Amino acid sequence: MKIDIEIARDYYREMLLIRRFEEKCVELYSHEQIRGFLHLYNGQEAIAVGVMDAATSDDTILATYRDHGQALARGITAKAIMAELLGKAEGCSHGRGGSMHLFDKATRFYGGSAIVGGGLPLAIGMALADKMMKHNRVTICFFGDGAVAEGAFHESLNLAALWHLPILFICENNRYAMGTSLEHSHSEQNLSKKASVYKIISDQVDGMDVFAVAKAAKDSIAQIKDGSGPVFLECLTYRFRAHSMFDAELYRDKAEVEQWKEKDPLLVLKKKLEDIDLWSKLDVDEIEKEIGSVIDEAVEFAQNGTLEPLFDLEKFVYSAEVK
Repeated sequence: MKIDIEIARDYYREMLLIRRFEEKCVELYSHEQIRGFLHLYNGQEAIAVGVMDAATSDDTILATYRDHGQALARGITAKAIMAELLGKAEGCSHGRGGSMHLFDKATRFYGGSAIVGGGLPLAIGMALADKMMKHNRVTICFFGDGAVAEGAFHESLNLAALWHLPILFICENNRYAMGTSLEHSHSEQNLSKKASVYKIISDQVDGMDVFAVAKAAKDSIAQIKDGSGPVFLECLTYRFRAHSMFDAELYRDKAEVEQWKEKDPLLVLKKKLEDIDLWSKLDVDEIEKEIGSVIDEAVEFAQNGTLEPLFDLEKFVYSAEVK
């Protein structure tokens, strides 16, 4: 396998940024600087980084409530995201969305969604609009294995196939949804087979290997832009932390979690580079130092941010007068 050292460095840096950002979120949450729900991405970094490397700046992104990783990989700054998490007006959603509703028009990042599978119908609408307006771009929709049990999943895939829409469905299968194992919630645990029923090109990929994800995503996007219609990519992964900060995590064995940590995307990348004598050329200490500065600056920016003034609270809120 031929690996470009500059690409490897970018992948490592982006995954490490996500990991360190999430670790800082735990710290800030414990000090009650971040409030509400918080769903962390530890263990799934290779998916966001690999897919975003394959996407163009013109492609559309829809994410889940576990959206910090996708947002960072898409290029939304750590400052804008951290400010959003702290509810500050300088946040990417002006402090109104919080952790689950990151949004950035400039990067065509149309948000996390607190609704399981909520991005799927939106992806249909966006891809249909692009097709009707003859835009040569792809709508990339992230969702978890829990969403596959929702009716919106089946309705959306059916319409995507019927209308031959330019959508890349990214299923981040971390095996436990909110807290129920795949074997107890799906009679068919190969989720890519569910997509193939709708005559959609579908495949599985190792979601812990950033190179494998990037290649699969690039191939899928190329197929879509060549007119193949929608593609479904099931990324097999594992979240290292609980579903959310409120989750007691009583549904899975700690030994299993530790076993999966041996497949950490950062370790997988390190092993690949060690095997071809490139790891020593990565300057990991320098990257760690750089990421530390980015995180520190993001926290300082967020903590010094401003709360939205009371007289602005009715902005962006629409209501119809009842007569």
